[in-house]
Amino acid sequence: MSASAANLTDSYRHKGLRRELLGQLRTMGIADEAVLDAMDRVPRHYFMDDAFVHFAYDNKAFRIGAGQTISHPFTVARQTELLGLPKGANVLEIGTGSGYQCAVLSAMGYKVHSIERQKALYDSTTPFLKKMGFRAHCYYGDGFKGKPVFAPFDGILVTCGAPFIPEALLGQLAIGGRLIIPLDDPNVGEGKQVMTEVRRVEEATFTRQTHGTFAFVPMLAARSGSAD
Repeated sequence: MSASAANLTDSYRHKGLRRELLGQLRTMGIADEAVLDAMDRVPRHYFMDDAFVHFAYDNKAFRIGAGQTISHPFTVARQTELLGLPKGANVLEIGTGSGYQCAVLSAMGYKVHSIERQKALYDSTTPFLKKMGFRAHCYYGDGFKGKPVFAPFDGILVTCGAPFIPEALLGQLAIGGRLIIPLDDPNVGEGKQVMTEVRRVEEATFTRQTHGTFAFVPMLAARSGSAD
């Protein structure tokens, strides 16, 4: 999943490539400098297999194993930006994956809880994040259920394509909180989703706004394990 120990060096070349990427993200519309600063402090190449490490600062997604991917940097930036939260916010991530998005959320200063459905990824990513000093509470379980014991959440970020909005996640949003979720939509084609922002404005009142088309691997329902 992640780069080998030999590649856990953040050289001047890596830093330069990362800043070139951040410049590209600015031209693509990412305006939140806090998000860009957090991404500058998270070496993306740490989270990639050796075979792809030389392409770490291309704006592309790459396979990480278990049928999953590390998202495009623009996708990571956009989802983080859409949360629109201050430091110290309580955030739930559905789909830890490689840990890259989780590390960016940690670098934003959020209190991060992250759930991963793939046991192999959970087993490799959880100790790696700890080793690299990114503070996050990681769990193996079903993202559809959320993590009610630590709710309410100021923000919930889903990093996989979802066929619908899980009711459990809506119920775990704080008043004023936002759920950022890529939803399947037959109108945008197979394998693509519409980035959807759901805001809880009152106990039983939610608003919805869309933010363009993205591509994610599908969200998996539980077959075993628990998110309680």
